[in-house]
Amino acid sequence: MDPIYREAFRRSVTGTLFFLALIFVPAGTLHYWQGWLFFAVFALSTTGFTFYLALYDKPLLERRLHAGPKYEKEWSQKIIISLTFISFIAFLVLPILDHRFGYSPVAYWISVLGDGIILLSFLGIFWVIKTNSWAASNIRVESEQKVIDYGPYAYVRHPMYAFAIWMFVGIPLALGSWWTICLVAVFFPVLLWRLLDEERILKRDLPGYIAYTEKVHSRLIPRIW
Repeated sequence: MDPIYREAFRRSVTGTLFFLALIFVPAGTLHYWQGWLFFAVFALSTTGFTFYLALYDKPLLERRLHAGPKYEKEWSQKIIISLTFISFIAFLVLPILDHRFGYSPVAYWISVLGDGIILLSFLGIFWVIKTNSWAASNIRVESEQKVIDYGPYAYVRHPMYAFAIWMFVGIPLALGSWWTICLVAVFFPVLLWRLLDEERILKRDLPGYIAYTEKVHSRLIPRIW
């Protein structure tokens, strides 16, 4: 087996086990249909991404496997990615604990709606990686990298982050919690820090990026910011 595919398979298995533990240990039970539905949506989406990249964009698959603080070159990004991982775990564990103890329960259809939001977010992210083969998990500029200014990049400069925000809205709802949506406000400064720091690096290292920012003014929300 190709080493890249073997690594992708290994991470898929370990990631699945870790993900299941993050969901069902805080829940204190396996009788948690919201957790199972959320896991199914998340697992099928990420597996679909992996298969697509394995078949059609192996270099991007390799780039996206290099995720985590140790793969970042800038110390600022190492800190940001560490905070992002902590935030993601909080976005899973706290809504589950809220559901378990019944602090702010939601109707079943709200949980299903939350999963729908997550799925749409994944579809948006898929549009991004299908458009931009340089959309790695870490911030760095490759020797042959070019500015992408079409597809979702014609509307905002950071479409992957724009779609990811909706995922963080959907997760608490999917897991059966209302009040933990407020975690988006806590996470947003971390996302903003990463976005602005990424722009600093791209302006410095990627030829043509400054001209692109003059063409596409919006970072996350078309015509607003």
